[in-house]
Amino acid sequence: MTQLDTRLPPAIFIMGPTASGKTDLAVELMDKYPCELISVDSALIYKGMDIGTAKPDEKTLKKAPHRLISFLDPSESYSAADFRRDALKEIKEVTDAGKIPILVGGTMLYYRALEFGLADMPPADPEIRAALTKEAEEHGWQMLHDRLASIDPASAVRIHPNDPQRLQRALEVYQLTGISMTEHHKKAAQDALPYRLLKIALVPSDREWLRQRAALRFDLMIKAGFMDEVEKLYQRDDLHNKLPSIRCVGYRQAWEFLDGQTDFNEMKNRAIVATRQLAKRQLTWLRSEDNLSVFDTLKYDISLIEAEIDAFLARKVS
Repeated sequence: MTQLDTRLPPAIFIMGPTASGKTDLAVELMDKYPCELISVDSALIYKGMDIGTAKPDEKTLKKAPHRLISFLDPSESYSAADFRRDALKEIKEVTDAGKIPILVGGTMLYYRALEFGLADMPPADPEIRAALTKEAEEHGWQMLHDRLASIDPASAVRIHPNDPQRLQRALEVYQLTGISMTEHHKKAAQDALPYRLLKIALVPSDREWLRQRAALRFDLMIKAGFMDEVEKLYQRDDLHNKLPSIRCVGYRQAWEFLDGQTDFNEMKNRAIVATRQLAKRQLTWLRSEDNLSVFDTLKYDISLIEAEIDAFLARKVS
């Protein structure tokens, strides 16, 4: 177990796949600990998108207010870098108030950006990419890989000569900035989260339960008025299906139905499949996490989680 510097203020992550009970656990923990909740969800940020995102209801939010929900119009975009900036501000406010920030949600990219920082990479340059592609066509990707090895040996070890996309990107970054991809990542690491972390994950032992829950959850959303919610968005002239908000799971499929691309049953099936695929991706992310305390969604004992938090808060560095 990695030792934690108790000179740093604490923060707690509550992670897990969609529909695993993360919000319920976070709200329950508020009964015991002086804490505030910060959402880590790329869909909950949007106003007017409540049912399809399973946003906490008014009763829950009254008891346990969440920061970073319902603050952005669906016409606007929001990046992982935007989240990191805003989350750091919210975490600091909670900590300065003498409370513990609990970050809860399922957007794993946001967690990764917050914990480790983001490399300040330049956007793609079509001219440079075209020139690199031409070189590869004339001399082969191995020659470009040899060039990468001379300027960024660490990246050359990670990137295979037969992986042209990543190879091209590494060379492009160096050509645009004069700094290797490896150095960019080292700079990002210096921006690591200045808090000691306890990372808790709720993961169901029965994957079939999660599959069934995805279907049940979508049925409940339909009964709660999800299609009316999407219809209101659909009627707006400034929204379209290329926006990140409308591409959220469920909304994308409902939008296609309103566009006449599918019938209702096909829309429903596609939304459920998309939800299951999202959960699968989230579980894959979680398997790569270090120092993660995993509890079974189906049978965890809240006292065991509280004991884990108590030990974390009391831990001393030897």
